[in-house]
Amino acid sequence: MDLPNDLRIALESELASVPQKNVANAAGKLSRRYRGGQLPESSSFLRSRSDVVAYTAYRLPATFAAIYAALNEVRKRRPAWQPRTFLDAGTGPGSALWAACEIWPELEQIALLERDEHMIAFGKQLATHTRSAVVNRASWQKVDLLGQWESEPRDLVTTTYVIGELPILQREGLINKLWSITADTLVIVEPGTPVGFSHIRQARQQLIDTGAYIIAPCPHDLPCPMGENDWCHFAQRVARSQLQRQVKQATLSYEDEKFSYIAAARTRCLPIGGRVIRHPQIRSGHIHLELCTPAGLESSIVTRKNKEAFREARNIEWGDSIPPKY
Repeated sequence: MDLPNDLRIALESELASVPQKNVANAAGKLSRRYRGGQLPESSSFLRSRSDVVAYTAYRLPATFAAIYAALNEVRKRRPAWQPRTFLDAGTGPGSALWAACEIWPELEQIALLERDEHMIAFGKQLATHTRSAVVNRASWQKVDLLGQWESEPRDLVTTTYVIGELPILQREGLINKLWSITADTLVIVEPGTPVGFSHIRQARQQLIDTGAYIIAPCPHDLPCPMGENDWCHFAQRVARSQLQRQVKQATLSYEDEKFSYIAAARTRCLPIGGRVIRHPQIRSGHIHLELCTPAGLESSIVTRKNKEAFREARNIEWGDSIPPKY
């Protein structure tokens, strides 16, 4: 996928406004944090505008792509649903803002909670590059998510690349707080790693225990059937601009962001047959699908003999939901 044109232009304009030497130095620090296993989603290391610009150029395209993919699955599950109010907790430079507005352009009230003043200022600056009224009317609020804060109920609530940075008690407390202000749907996105999935898995069970219904990616509200040595994750490919390739010192014109997510709602959705949890294996005479279904993890083989099902299965991708007939 490509970034929305306004967002791409905004990011490249801001990146070009900072001396490239400064951005390169800041990007180098980010790269070392990645290699060292430190979570760069935290804003605690941001000390200058160059740091913020480098971080945003380094991570926003990928996080936007993952968040968009997760929210788009919610839209697929509930195509008639149109949220009017939206809150993103730990918004960073606004990845979830741009993703949600791309999917639901009729959003009316948006609250973005972020503790870092540099991020807030830069997120607002990015928004000046678009004519989108919905992006521009977002309310940026300086909030420590672990402190005292209140919000009226919101149709859609998101928190992305946040809960993994918290100790378990604080994580559980934040999830409870976010669910308490969710009028309809809560979406949580984390890195598509074993650790990231473990946080999603814990959040999933916590939400189910409070009465939530899981609408994506899971096809059921039963205990997660994934084995201890495996993890449920998906991937979204996003294009890189030339400037972004320079920041990341990369040669490929794209990157794949692996992510895990959970979407919980106050009401049930129509059932699905399952979710494709691996790349489909397409052979000349059959297609092998690894699925999570209401009955647990299953392998399904669709043969060429079933012409209609085989034709449809050829278009199925990793992360797609499937109808019950498979």
